[in-house]
Amino acid sequence: MMLIEETNVPDAALPVEAFRAHLRLGSGFAQDSLQDAVLRGFLRAAMAAVEARTGKALLVRRFALSLTFWRDAGAQVLPVAPVQTIERLALVARDGVETLVDPERYWLERDAQAPRLRSTTATLPRIPSAGAALIGFDAGFASSWDGLPDDLAQAVMLLAAHYYEYRDDTALGEGCMPFGVSSLIERHRKVRVGFGGGA
Repeated sequence: MMLIEETNVPDAALPVEAFRAHLRLGSGFAQDSLQDAVLRGFLRAAMAAVEARTGKALLVRRFALSLTFWRDAGAQVLPVAPVQTIERLALVARDGVETLVDPERYWLERDAQAPRLRSTTATLPRIPSAGAALIGFDAGFASSWDGLPDDLAQAVMLLAAHYYEYRDDTALGEGCMPFGVSSLIERHRKVRVGFGGGA
């Protein structure tokens, strides 16, 4: 399985001014925009960390998932949520030739944790030997920052501010996330239930 992010979040979609206000940085100076690239970098890093912990895309963008086999013949769980639309499903032969699958043969089962590509018949189309299936889909909560759930937007702000304040500190352990951020994103994390009742 290989997941590729085909489109990026544009700079204009990042809440740089709101982040500047959150940090209580001065404004009204001729050189206000000098730090914009740095602020965008911290916002992108915080978004990536929140997305990695939750399995959710925050701002809508296009993804491509390449698979060499279906885990379930009738449905394929998509690794990112929430999925807005499935743009295409293609079967890729060993020689790289793509064949589009008729959209009437599949549909999107929306789910906050595990959206699925489902077949309208008994099984999904057969993947060619030594080939792959390519699923193109759009995922994310909203196309603009104002459309994000408040807790996730606040988590990104807090984490970006943490990165900004401790940008020279190398003492924190791997995977460290401030408690406030962890509590804000907790309800969005995937619940894993296995044998023995573990989550």
